[in-house]
Amino acid sequence: MLTDEMSYRFLKALNERPDISQRGLAKQLNLSLGKTNYCMQALIDKGLVKAKNFANSSSKKSYIYFLTPHGVEEKARVTARFLRRKVEEYEELEREIELLRSEVNLLRENTTI
Repeated sequence: MLTDEMSYRFLKALNERPDISQRGLAKQLNLSLGKTNYCMQALIDKGLVKAKNFANSSSKKSYIYFLTPHGVEEKARVTARFLRRKVEEYEELEREIELLRSEVNLLRENTTI
């Protein structure tokens, strides 16, 4: 199953570089080639991405990947959900940092050096 984060990362990368190879995409996203292929196939199966052979390519394995209209809409939705989750994580970290600072300050006040 593709998470919002993984979908976001793939759709963003493909939108920016439609001519990227799966090997290049795997390297960029720090994933195995197998996982990249699996995720790419899932995006294609969902109708979010289309793959087309380069017409003048000497390699039959060269594809261009482009987001379908449905893919563009899904990228917007996934981006919004991903941003919302990251903001929540950020706010939780801020609260945790503030608690830790308070704890450190309290320990400093109660400790004589």
